[in-house]
Amino acid sequence: MSKVLERATAHFRTRISNEMTQVYVPEWDSKIWFKQINTLKEESKLVELHQQGKTVEALVETLIMKSRNEDGTKMFGIADKMVFMNEVDPQVLIRVVGEMNQQQTIDSDIKDTEKN
Repeated sequence: MSKVLERATAHFRTRISNEMTQVYVPEWDSKIWFKQINTLKEESKLVELHQQGKTVEALVETLIMKSRNEDGTKMFGIADKMVFMNEVDPQVLIRVVGEMNQQQTIDSDIKDTEKN
């Protein structure tokens, strides 16, 4: 493995093992923990759904992919997808995923500022 690839994988391991962030969902009386980075495989699935015009499905996939319990275990499984698609308030789901994405952007901006 080249030195550059070693540094790239070390950087990714550091980012993916960073502390989790949380969002509180009052309608569900729950905290959802999440990591602020996805693997390229996960990102490609989301991009593919967006390209197919399946924005709602991409939102649900994002929630399922990112959501964790406080101990880091996955909160939801792929079997929960249809429940989210048909039985959960879409406005709450959109807001939660939006807060996750916003928090990811804010934390990324803070880290960039700290570097400078």
